[in-house]
Order: sequence, then structure tokens, then C-alpha cells
Amino acid sequence: MSEAVNGNPDTVAGGRVPGQRARKYDASRRRAAAAQTRAHILDTARELFVTRGYAATTVAEIARRAGVVPDTVYTAVGRKPALFRELIELALSGTDRPVPGARRDYVARMRAEIDARRKLAVYAEAVTAIQGRLAPLFLVLRDAAAADADLRGLWDEITRRRADNMRLLAADLASTGATRTDLTIDEIADIVWTMNSSEYYSMLVTDRGWSEERFAQWLLDAWCRLLLVTPAGP
Repeated sequence: MSEAVNGNPDTVAGGRVPGQRARKYDASRRRAAAAQTRAHILDTARELFVTRGYAATTVAEIARRAGVVPDTVYTAVGRKPALFRELIELALSGTDRPVPGARRDYVARMRAEIDARRKLAVYAEAVTAIQGRLAPLFLVLRDAAAADADLRGLWDEITRRRADNMRLLAADLASTGATRTDLTIDEIADIVWTMNSSEYYSMLVTDRGWSEERFAQWLLDAWCRLLLVTPAGP
């Protein structure tokens, strides 16, 4: 039988209160349930945005398909622009939460490589994985940005971030001494920026039926030929 402490029948030896443990367990269950509901809402929203487009998808329809009320969508994620932004950020990061570009795993792996071709190999694989998640959404964003101010702002922001990140990548690549001397950092960045796009991925993988493995290998081969002084063999 548990021993009361300091005359308090609710406290057992060791200072633990049984009710506290139950409350912590209940709070943990609530957080897990909320996270599960949020993930389901996001999955449902993604499917609708990709199949119907941004303008034709309403929060009410997302809620109905997800089996919740609209207020739950607003509480769990936000308004429709915030919902779409979250989907874009999660597709970019490949995790259950947004991660800034400089802190993604593949960036650290690229920087750890000292060989230019190995850096590009890591990045080609990362781009292929990212675009598998991102491309369907990004094409929706591109089409909707012309008519929606919120999405135009998101489009401009993502475009600017991509360009800035490509300059960092180009500088890291040039630091190996293996890039072509007739290309500036900005030119290297622009070439990679163009070829890592959702449009490129969609044309070759979705429209032309390339496998992701073929696309990644093609990116690596093309970048080595375009950017490096003497492309190394396999």
C-alpha cells in the first residue's frame, strides 16, 4: 500500500502525486490527437489543391473531407493561404515541420564533401526527392499566383529564397576549385536554379515518364558537364 507523505493522502513516497501522472498522460494524448488531426487536414488539403487547384478548393470542403468543422482547420493550421504555405514548406523540408534551407540534412552533407562532383551528387538526389513532394503543389502555386495576392507573395518569396540559396551553393561549389573559370558565381547559381525547378522535374518525370533515379543521374551528369572544368568519371 502506498505510504502517505507529510499527512497528505494524495502524495506517495518519493513525492509523486498520482493525479499529476494522469494529467501529463492526458495532455500527451491530447497533443498526439491534435497532431494527428492536423496531419490529416494537411493531407486532405494537399489532395484537393493538387486535383482541383487553389481557387476551387475551399476551407469548407477541406473540413468536410477531413471529417472536421472549418473552425478546426483554422485552429489547427490557419486560413487557406496559411494552409497552402504550410504544405509548400513541409514539401521543401521533407519533415513534419518546416526547416530552413541552410539547416536541412543534405546541405550539411554537401558541405562536408570536398569533391565538387560528390557535392553535386548529393544535391541531385536531394532535388529529386524534394521535387517528388513539391512539384505538384508548386505548379498549383505558379498558376494561382497570377490571380491571388497572398500566393503571389508566397511565389515571390520562394523564388527569392531559391535564388539566394543557389548563390550559396555556387560559392561552395566554386570553393573546390573545380568549376569552370568562365562562369561567375551568379551564372553557376542561375544554371542550377533553372534545372532544379519543379517545371524541369515535371516535364521529365511526370510528362515524359522518367524514373526518379534516371532524373537524378541526368541532373548530376548535366551539372558536371556544364559547371565543372573536367567532369570526373563515375
